[in-house]
Amino acid sequence: MPLPFNTGFIYLGITLLLIALGALSSYLFYRAGIKHRKEVAEAKIGSAEQEAERIIDEARKNAESLKKEKLIEAKDEIYRSRTEAERELKERRSEVMRQERRVQQKEESLDKKLDSLDKKEDAVAQKLRQAEERLKEAEKIKSSQLDVLERISQLTVEQAREYLLKSLEDDLIHEKALKISSYEQQAKEECEAKARQLISLAIARCAADQVSESAVSVVPLPNDEMKGRIIGREGRNIRALEQLTGVDLIIDDTPEAITLSCFDPVRREVARIALEKLIQDGRIHPTRIEEMVDRARREVEQVIKSEGERAVLEANIHGLNHELIKLIGRLHYRTSYRQNVLNHSIEVAHLAGMMASELGVDPAIARRAGLLHDIGKALSHEIEGSHVQIGVDVCRKYRESGDIIHAIEAHHGDVEVHSVIAALVQAADAISAARPAARSENFENYIKRLEKLEEICSSFDGVDKSFAIQAGREVRIMVCPDKVDDERMVIVAREIAKKIEDEMDYPGQIKINIIRESRAVEYAK
Repeated sequence: MPLPFNTGFIYLGITLLLIALGALSSYLFYRAGIKHRKEVAEAKIGSAEQEAERIIDEARKNAESLKKEKLIEAKDEIYRSRTEAERELKERRSEVMRQERRVQQKEESLDKKLDSLDKKEDAVAQKLRQAEERLKEAEKIKSSQLDVLERISQLTVEQAREYLLKSLEDDLIHEKALKISSYEQQAKEECEAKARQLISLAIARCAADQVSESAVSVVPLPNDEMKGRIIGREGRNIRALEQLTGVDLIIDDTPEAITLSCFDPVRREVARIALEKLIQDGRIHPTRIEEMVDRARREVEQVIKSEGERAVLEANIHGLNHELIKLIGRLHYRTSYRQNVLNHSIEVAHLAGMMASELGVDPAIARRAGLLHDIGKALSHEIEGSHVQIGVDVCRKYRESGDIIHAIEAHHGDVEVHSVIAALVQAADAISAARPAARSENFENYIKRLEKLEEICSSFDGVDKSFAIQAGREVRIMVCPDKVDDERMVIVAREIAKKIEDEMDYPGQIKINIIRESRAVEYAK
């Protein structure tokens, strides 16, 4: 049932009233909130203003104190700067004063020097005037002396000039000869220095052992009873052994040893091997001796062949005749002054090859010549003649080259050297033979050789004293200065060297060193 009209208006009025009351209460609440927030904001602004004033007061106080500190620091800095500036100014003033004093002293010294120079100029001018006057006097004296000389010598000025020019020409010839001699000596010294360098380099690169070997062989025995068995009944065993080998057996009081002596080292080695085999076997009679000697000879021949091949391989030589290889192997049993000739030949080959490489010469030819230079010693016990000539003949027989033959022929100075290979072989041979411990000789023979050397040197006229030094490698000769002048010294040295070469046998070379000394002695009384 619908509501009556008045009731609707009432409800509407109530509703509007409630709405109006709600809006009024909301507005009142809003205004109260705004007022509260305003009060809070005003309170915060007040406290902020107070805090700002406090901060400003503190900042002002800090600024004042900082200002005061900075003023104090600035004053201190200004004071220090002023003090430093005053000190530097003071130092500069003192330095300026020192410089002024120094300049003043220099000016004073310059003034003194100028004064002295003026005085010296005056003195020099005076001396020049005096010199001109004396020169005029000298010209007058010269003209007068020329007149006197012309009258005395009966020579005109032109003739005197020719005489003086001739004397000057003679003096110039003498000076030229001295210059040439000086240049020759300088070239010789440079060549010697280069040669010493090459030789020392070759020696340093060649490290060969040097061991002296004995000229006799000693065979040890198990006991002294073996000596009787070796001698045999009525000496038939020892006689058979000596006849088959050509070796002398020395059986003396030496306990448990027999000495084998022979000029041929190959025969001595055959006898040594055969005797050792007989002692080992125990059956010693002529038939067995003959068998053992044949076996030992074959062993020695095999050793000779292998040693020759070893030497050729070690020296790096190719295309050598097999007979020459056998002869080279025989040098294994040959000694010279107790130096093994095969080792010596190998060393000479190495030295000559090294020096040839340094000089730009074919090292293969140098090594070949060095290995073959003493090949004649393998046959020197069988063929008459020197080992040099025997070696030349052997190499010619087996068609060796001319350079090799000439090097063999000239390695002891028998002929003049005219090739580099020959000179290198000669030098290498001397180096290998002369190095320490390479060779040795009997003490008595050594003394006799030195005495003979001094005797030859002292036999020349003008020789006062002579001394053999450096184991006979050098002889120092004192000559009388009134009998031997500087030019005569060279001739005397050559004559002594020639006589030594003709009358003595020696390894290597001997340096002739002649000393001429002039002395003047007087006594104050």
